[in-house]
Amino acid sequence: MTEIIRHRKHKIMHGAVEHNGVLYFGGHAANDLSKGMADQTREVCAKLDKFLAELGSDKTKILAARIYLSDMSQKEEMNKAWLEWIPEDDLPSRATIGIASLGDPNRLIEVIITAAR
Repeated sequence: MTEIIRHRKHKIMHGAVEHNGVLYFGGHAANDLSKGMADQTREVCAKLDKFLAELGSDKTKILAARIYLSDMSQKEEMNKAWLEWIPEDDLPSRATIGIASLGDPNRLIEVIITAAR
């Protein structure tokens, strides 16, 4: 039987779940919702850097990303910040999905990743 390891328990979920050397992250969003798309994206990326490192991984090991935007007209701003963060040779598979709401009208982005350990 393979072990499942759960990291960072929250009220309704774990921040990440690990199975067979793969890390499945929950959604990550910015805390400072007064910022625009690029800065919220940078904040999320910084949070992911820290959490990946805590779990023995890093952004070069991200396998897939799902990015949810509440305003698709700002996708290019998000892309610019995303590409500042992750090296071109290490880009994961990715989907960017426009949605009506992320629970707060000022929350512009939420990111879910899967990464190798």
